[in-house]
Amino acid sequence: MPSPPRPRKRPVLSKKNLRPQPAARLPRPVRKSAPQAPSPLPADQELTPIPDPPDYIYGRHTVLTALEQKQTLNRIWIIPSLRYDHRFQTLLAQAQGQGTVIDQVDATRLDQLTQGARHQGVVAQVAPYRYWDLAQFLERLRPHPHPLVVVAEGIMDPQNLGAIIRTTEALGGQGLIIPQRRCVGVTSTVAKVATGALSHLPIVRVVNLTRTLEELKTAGFWSYALVPEATTRLEQVQFSGPVALVVGSEGTGLTLNLRRHCDVSLCIPLAGKTPSLNAAVACAIALYEVRRQHPPARLVDKISD
Repeated sequence: MPSPPRPRKRPVLSKKNLRPQPAARLPRPVRKSAPQAPSPLPADQELTPIPDPPDYIYGRHTVLTALEQKQTLNRIWIIPSLRYDHRFQTLLAQAQGQGTVIDQVDATRLDQLTQGARHQGVVAQVAPYRYWDLAQFLERLRPHPHPLVVVAEGIMDPQNLGAIIRTTEALGGQGLIIPQRRCVGVTSTVAKVATGALSHLPIVRVVNLTRTLEELKTAGFWSYALVPEATTRLEQVQFSGPVALVVGSEGTGLTLNLRRHCDVSLCIPLAGKTPSLNAAVACAIALYEVRRQHPPARLVDKISD
């Protein structure tokens, strides 16, 4: 009778090699990885606005206002007939004492600098515009019982933004708030159209307009969105307390998300066949209505650097 098969014994491994080692592999070539983009910042973290590059302003009234308000000017190009004009002579001497370079040139040189724009014999290179911080701006509004500010979204035309700045300051507004994206910044064209209002009206540049509206509400503001299809007419609203008028571009208007964060949506009734108004014109009409009902106090007579 054959003997039963022996049980198989497990192989005994040494302590140095408890597991079978895989076969040796050739080293892989080292790849140079592409530089990774920086990780995005959290949504609730404010970004530091990048200042606009140096820009030109031109025109007698615009440059005179910048000189009178002691705005930082890197260089001024001026024709001889204006160089010693009584309106410019003293102010130019003061600016030169502060480090501004004064160049006496002919009109051809000014045409080259402004690409043929109407410079009226004087051009100045300004330092980048310094936007106001929102917290600093709200703190400055604290003493005023009925402040009025404008919040603009999607204004890509510098002519429109300059007109909004000029109208807001002229009708007693305390400031303008614009986003970093989807809106033009303060450029030479904006300064030219504003005709000196930038020296009196603070401009605040923020990352997120929706979050800014919430901060305005916390500060006591009521936000009113100008929307053509709204059912509430402008003259039906009784404005009181701090007011924030929210305006959008003529083409796309306000985004739906921003509308939802406004307290009231208003429309300006139109009687003609034109379906909508220019953003600056609509803003001016709404500002006048607020001004008519309750004249707001001015923030400051001028803004110092």
